[in-house]
Amino acid sequence: MTLDDLRVFVAVCRAGSLSAVARELGCTQSAVSQHVRRLEREVGVGLVERQARGVVPTRAGRLLQEAAAEGITGLDLALRRLAEMVRGDGGVVRIATGGTTVRHFMAQGIVDFRRSYPDVGLEFQTVRSSAGCVDALGDPARDLDLSWVTLGPAVRGIEQRAVVELPWVLAVRADDELAGRERIDAGELDGMRLIGLPENSTSYAHLDAAYRELGIKTGPSGAGVADWDTAILLTELGVAHAVVPALPGWTGPGHPGLRFVPVPDLPPLTVGWAVRRWDALSPPARAFADTVARHAVRVGGAVRPASEG
Repeated sequence: MTLDDLRVFVAVCRAGSLSAVARELGCTQSAVSQHVRRLEREVGVGLVERQARGVVPTRAGRLLQEAAAEGITGLDLALRRLAEMVRGDGGVVRIATGGTTVRHFMAQGIVDFRRSYPDVGLEFQTVRSSAGCVDALGDPARDLDLSWVTLGPAVRGIEQRAVVELPWVLAVRADDELAGRERIDAGELDGMRLIGLPENSTSYAHLDAAYRELGIKTGPSGAGVADWDTAILLTELGVAHAVVPALPGWTGPGHPGLRFVPVPDLPPLTVGWAVRRWDALSPPARAFADTVARHAVRVGGAVRPASEG
């Protein structure tokens, strides 16, 4: 059993395809199969099953995949840090984010980090959802250090750290009859026509669970959007109201045609960092995470520091 065998096996389980892994590695499908067969001979049990649309790990295969993926991740992080030490350069911090994250949470943190670490590169990889950001951490090809996510259920092999809590607000046009209100009770959302958040997003799941807990049934969706900024743009255009988290920067002069009315009955949304292992982060990656977190709780009056979890 070699490290290459394990790397190829984990890649096959993730891709569900021998040919896809062969293309990724620039080798033949037979070579990929040999890695898997060598592991199966050594452990004495089948690790993958061939199906019409590819391959899936067996029960034994899933056990080995989880253990191997976790070990390879830690080893890759250590090797990267050693390579940076040998080269003596600043290295690169790689971050997965959603489409609006940098604008709302990281702008000033990036400026301060660049002052302190001018030789360290920053690479941002945009991913559509928080779940995608978490999945990206386990992809060796991305070589990520950090992912900014909406915190959700625990994920094996991933550590999540809360940074700020975002209260929910109802976005309405400035000329709307609700614009002058100091708050909206959750019950008032019942039957209201609202712009819909992506159904596969962590924020949607959080909001939907709160609606069900409070017995709220919203009206027909005024529109479906892929991100929060689009939701408030459509609100400004008069399409419908939108329940959104109170993101930094929204309540200032940037949106004079909108009002954001608090909905305190809805439990806040918690956002922060996801990493594979905090203790394996390079010093620059840890410094970047800390710098962004420090600034994220200072920007705007709506957000507040999250309690450690």
